[in-house]
Amino acid sequence: MVSVFDIFKIGIGPSSSHTVGPMVAAGRFLVRLQRLGVIDQVARVRATLYGSLAFTGRGHGTDKAILLGLSGERPADIDPASISGIVAEVARSRTLKLGGSQPIPFDPANDLVFDFKTPSPGHPNGMRLEAFDAMGNILADRLYFSVGGGFVVPEDQYRANKPAGGGIDERRVAYPFRNAKALLGICQGEGESIAGIALANECSLRPGDGEVESGLDTIIAAMMGCIDRGLATDGELPGGLKVRRRAKALFAKALADGKRNLTYPHQAFDRVSAFAIAVNEENAAGGRVVTSPTNGAAGVAPAVLRYYRDLCPGADRPGMHRFLLTAAAFGAIIKYNASLSGAEVGCQGEVGSASAMAAAGLCAALGGTNEQIENAAEIALEHHLGMTCDPVGGLVQVPCIERNALGAVKAITAASLALAGDGQHIVFFDTCVETMRQTGLDMQHKYKETSQGGLAINVAVNVVEC
Repeated sequence: MVSVFDIFKIGIGPSSSHTVGPMVAAGRFLVRLQRLGVIDQVARVRATLYGSLAFTGRGHGTDKAILLGLSGERPADIDPASISGIVAEVARSRTLKLGGSQPIPFDPANDLVFDFKTPSPGHPNGMRLEAFDAMGNILADRLYFSVGGGFVVPEDQYRANKPAGGGIDERRVAYPFRNAKALLGICQGEGESIAGIALANECSLRPGDGEVESGLDTIIAAMMGCIDRGLATDGELPGGLKVRRRAKALFAKALADGKRNLTYPHQAFDRVSAFAIAVNEENAAGGRVVTSPTNGAAGVAPAVLRYYRDLCPGADRPGMHRFLLTAAAFGAIIKYNASLSGAEVGCQGEVGSASAMAAAGLCAALGGTNEQIENAAEIALEHHLGMTCDPVGGLVQVPCIERNALGAVKAITAASLALAGDGQHIVFFDTCVETMRQTGLDMQHKYKETSQGGLAINVAVNVVEC
């Protein structure tokens, strides 16, 4: 299965596949060196980036992420405020503390290679890590793929686990499922909700008393904390595009409008947009976010969850738990059968997946039937099909930040439409997921997180190169 704690991971911005994934891969390479018993012999390390990691790696902080991972830092634990200091010291001293303690020479200009010419030998997000001794002999060589959502797999596992691309926990769970049809069948047979089945599976892996519920509370707190930080911060985002933060002002205006009669009913969505934009402004600034299921789409689920908590009568802690468990179940189905990676299928796999997950979660939290929940997820995903991933300047800012607000609003609309029906509809969720996969295969390379097409190329002539 893919756990709720894998779909929702606490990490740092700006990208799950280009920042969190490479940082995790570098950390796993350290573990590999330790297991081989050669870490004390390492005199040099080289990282080579392929595909989308090469084309947009600098804008996404991939180079910094690898430095941090090799230095022994982990996405869930690092203080975002310390990152610039660590990176600057490596650049200044040309020395990296391998694993946090073993100093080795490291020149980012030569030991971090952005290979634009060699196609990635597998998933579009490929990276090769190599370790050498003092004589230049290779001690270890490992090719990793960052397959979306912070999931990282070595080459052999990636090829063995296709089409899901690896990153799946193979341990036994109570109710295994790989698609929505199987999930609904299990629910019907057990007389249980989707959230109930997901909870039972989580408890199979974490049988401690209250362990799952406590973990869900941690995720919720991280999501809400990220929104609060984003709503309280203004200024300009880093990267060179001179994008101004606007969540704070948007939320202030929404609150002011809420104190008087709204001119238009749709102004209620201004708060939702502010919530989503707040998260993705934090993400763009390299702050702490929850991958949901990616960093580029990190604002959708938290914004819809905050909408449920703050604006829906009767919202409570169990409802928030149902939201996350249900959302994760549909995120797992997408990962099993298609992709969460913008570099593989475009933004339909990121914001599209996030919107589907949030729609399912909200529908569940509001008491929808299993059939209505599946319908909500399908509606949201269907209306993101074909969406490209074309970040301007290789940064997770334009159009990514605003796109999260639209994904959140679509999720709420999809849940509302599903709740107004009886769960019967023409296009089943599994069909929509397969369509997304096929669309991603047909999509031209330049529209899949390479910044070589779409808005990225057409806007570039009007902005300062970063």
